[in-house]
Amino acid sequence: MDRKDRAKGALMGALIGEALGVGPHWFYDLKELRENYGEWITDYTAPMKGRYHEGLEPGELSQQGWIIQKMAEYLIDNDGYDDESFCRMMDETVIPYASGVPMDGKGGYTSQLMRDLYQTRVIDGKPWSEVEGIADTTESLERNIPTAILYSKDLRSVCDHVASNTALTQKDNVTGSLSVAFNLVLAMLIDGEPLDASISPKLMKRVHSGELPFYAVTSSDLGIPQGRSMSEKSKGLFASPDALLSPGHMAQAASEDGIDIEPAWKASIVYGMPCAIYHMLPTAYYLSARFKDDFEQGVLHALNGGGQNQVRAMLCGALIGAQVGFSGIPSRFIEGLKDCDNLVSLADALADKA
Repeated sequence: MDRKDRAKGALMGALIGEALGVGPHWFYDLKELRENYGEWITDYTAPMKGRYHEGLEPGELSQQGWIIQKMAEYLIDNDGYDDESFCRMMDETVIPYASGVPMDGKGGYTSQLMRDLYQTRVIDGKPWSEVEGIADTTESLERNIPTAILYSKDLRSVCDHVASNTALTQKDNVTGSLSVAFNLVLAMLIDGEPLDASISPKLMKRVHSGELPFYAVTSSDLGIPQGRSMSEKSKGLFASPDALLSPGHMAQAASEDGIDIEPAWKASIVYGMPCAIYHMLPTAYYLSARFKDDFEQGVLHALNGGGQNQVRAMLCGALIGAQVGFSGIPSRFIEGLKDCDNLVSLADALADKA
């Protein structure tokens, strides 16, 4: 497994996870989920009539997966990221296919963030400088998965571009820091680092060196502040480094003696089934560390946990895909994706640029 294999696995893993969630998306009553889809979902399924994404076929991407695809295409065509060209791409390629109401738009559903963006840009005609909203969900994190892949050799570029892009649509500083942290972890996995308890100290070392602009008043290893200039040196984009600390703790929980979540899908109950980013990330980190070498089991446990299982499976797909590589993803998941040949070619092209 080489770097390109891991980069390709990250993008394809995210798209596979997103498509797996199209059918059983947003069942918060797990008994209802089992009654409609069986005790254990193992593959792509179609949405039920009257539910989210109605009309899509098994293996088809919904709106968020399609946006990730468009982001990857944009980064390749534009030879990188900048705010101005991104906004132009969104206006021309993505926003016209969204909607101002929930059960509408490409893929049969438009998220709160995209509804707000549609309202401000299309209906109200506001400039991009006035469109940021209060959504505390993962849309920016998701659409920046290709950004993390492209810039995975340069963590500062990942940080700067993801932070800038997130700030265009989501004003909350915590959401911004968590979105950046996830994509930094993804970039490190593509670079060959393991997802274990050591991931956070490695990130914090880059904070203290000044490479990553997170506020951190403590010295290395979370020790007592050293020197009068400590606070001045540690100023950054975000209020604290906690978003960088949690991945290591969640990864440690997956292997720590005395911590048993069985079956593993119940992590969604432990950490929370709703859509907010602070519910999504702990489960994604936990499952991706626990199933670091088993893509199938990782995404299926994410999927079968109910609630916002589409995003959970997407994030696990990206993180585990980056660990096992494209070569470690079962072929049935690749072949079952709609338009799989074009998506694989897209992943190849992005991985080549990375």
